[in-house]
Amino acid sequence: MTTRTRMNVYFDPALLKQVEALALRRNISKSAIVEAAVASFLSGDTTEKLEAAMSRRLDKLGRQIDTLDEDLAVLGEAVSLFVRYWLTFTPALPEAAQASGRAKGLERFEGFMQTLGKRLATGDRFLKELSRDLDSV
Repeated sequence: MTTRTRMNVYFDPALLKQVEALALRRNISKSAIVEAAVASFLSGDTTEKLEAAMSRRLDKLGRQIDTLDEDLAVLGEAVSLFVRYWLTFTPALPEAAQASGRAKGLERFEGFMQTLGKRLATGDRFLKELSRDLDSV
C-alpha cells in the first residue's frame, strides 16, 4: 500500500465546484482528480503528446474538409448543368395547360421530396456512389 502525505491547498470556489462535479460524475475522489491534474502538469511529455494528437486530428479534419469541398463542387456543377439544360430544352406551357402543369409539377416535386427523404434516412448518398464509381475507373 502506498503511503500518502496530506497537503492542504486553497482553491477558487468556482474551480472547487468543477472538481466536485467531476468527482461526482466519474465517481472518484476529489484527491484523485487533483493528483492526476498535478501529475499531468508536472510531466514534460504531456504537452508533446497533446500537440501530436491535435496535429493528427487537424490533419484528419483537413482531409475531410477537402473531400466535402470536392463533393460540393460536383454538386454545384451538376445542379447548374441540369438547370441550364432544363431551361434550354423545356418549352413553356401554353396558357390552357398552366393549371394542369402546376398540379403535375407539385405531384412530381412531392415524389422527389419523399425519395430524397428516404435516401437521407437510409444513408445512401449519390455523391458517395459517384466517388466510388470514379475510384473504380
